Amino acid sequence: MRRNQIITAVIAFTVLIILLSSTYTVREYEQVILTQFGKPVGQAVTKPGMKFKLPFIQTANVFEKRFMEWVGDPNQLPTKDKKFIFVETYARWQITDPLQFFKRLTNERSAQSRLDDILDGETRNVVAKNNIEELVRSTNRKPELDSIGEVLGDSLMTVFVGRDKMQDMILASANKQARELGIKILDFRFKRINYVKEVQTQVYERMKSERYRVADKFRSEGQGEASKIGGEKDRELKNIQSAAFKKAEEIKGKADASAASIYASAYNQSAQSKNLYGFMKSMETLEKTFGQKTSVILSTNSEIYQYLKKSN
Repeated sequence: MRRNQIITAVIAFTVLIILLSSTYTVREYEQVILTQFGKPVGQAVTKPGMKFKLPFIQTANVFEKRFMEWVGDPNQLPTKDKKFIFVETYARWQITDPLQFFKRLTNERSAQSRLDDILDGETRNVVAKNNIEELVRSTNRKPELDSIGEVLGDSLMTVFVGRDKMQDMILASANKQARELGIKILDFRFKRINYVKEVQTQVYERMKSERYRVADKFRSEGQGEASKIGGEKDRELKNIQSAAFKKAEEIKGKADASAASIYASAYNQSAQSKNLYGFMKSMETLEKTFGQKTSVILSTNSEIYQYLKKSN
């Protein structure tokens, strides 16, 4: 009795092992290649669900159906204008033909290594054929119409290829090689670009000299504007002074004319008024002409003497 139970248990365990070995599950994000003694059998299994295979003989090789990421190592690359830069890149890729992928690469680790060779090589080729401005910029910038825009616009080099087009060129060239591997590179981008230390100093000096040039231009324009304002100020001041002098002379002329008219009117009055007028003018003349300690010798025929004599 006990022996029969042991045999039954062994048979049941054996059947369970056979069942487990003859089934496998394909998830929504997976694709499977069946191999028999290491060689692929049939086409790729891409529909999700539980599948069957020959136990112990066939093996299910599972691959990703989703997009995968590739990150390149920082490389020091020379540009066409002989400037060395550090370039970091990344890409997204996908297994499009699992059977071809298995035959050529076997697994995803081999695929990452192969992508290193393809993408790094294509990046080096494209960078070496273009100047650094092409790698940094995508379009020709149009500076605004102001002073600083005009100055900086003179120093902007024309871009013929641009960063975006260079990325597209690398992507297209790399996919020609990747197609034979059963994979497709979906996107390629420059992650980071930086100068090597030897070049950084030259770049910073160039940036400083450019800023100095802008400052000198503004300083020169400021000095010219200051001279212009100073000239306008001097011209305006002379105009004001000339107008004021003309006005003053006109007022003085009117005053002199009025005084002369008053003098003439007073002189044409009666004799007594004439004598009073003559006396007042003589006194005014004496006051303006002589001081307190001035000695005067007058003739008896002098009009002033006559007034002084009458006053005594």
